Amino acid sequence: MDNSGLLDFFKALADANRLKIIGLLAQESFTVEQLAAVLKLRPSTISHHLSRLSKVGLVSARAEGYYNLYQLETVMLEKMARRLLSKKTLPAIVADVDLEAYDRKVLADFSTPDGRLKTIPARRKKLMIVLRHIVKDFKPGIRYPEMQVNQILAEYHQDTATLRRELVGFGLLERERGEYWLAEKVGNKG
Repeated sequence: MDNSGLLDFFKALADANRLKIIGLLAQESFTVEQLAAVLKLRPSTISHHLSRLSKVGLVSARAEGYYNLYQLETVMLEKMARRLLSKKTLPAIVADVDLEAYDRKVLADFSTPDGRLKTIPARRKKLMIVLRHIVKDFKPGIRYPEMQVNQILAEYHQDTATLRRELVGFGLLERERGEYWLAEKVGNKG
């Protein structure tokens, strides 16, 4: 079942009466007329709901005399539960989503066309996005004197002291005796 199959499955369950039908069929098999009486709905409405549930494999019918007897397909429920609990399913749903769109928006909002910062973001999440962008100018394994760090940071904003402090505070750069270098966790991301 692809993503559209997942969507169809949840759409089939996204109705209170269909959920009630599932609940009833989990206990025993019913005819359309029995379900209509129990749920106080028209048989045509019940048939519509059963059709939606049947299309996703949750309900099946077997002929018994003049009537169709509907039953819940618990195997399908179990299969869907296993699929949803799989570590691959939910991330695969967003495979075509641009996860960096928000980062680009934040950078665009806080930057001028030449890449300088209009202002340093006050909110931590936005500040982290800006700092992750800035830290790309630092190379792994190189120790930078504070003067060189200031030169790099001045390309982004005149308040180099705040940028230095935040880069260290967020764990993107490390500092010791006036030298700065890319934090190991950042340098290993390649």
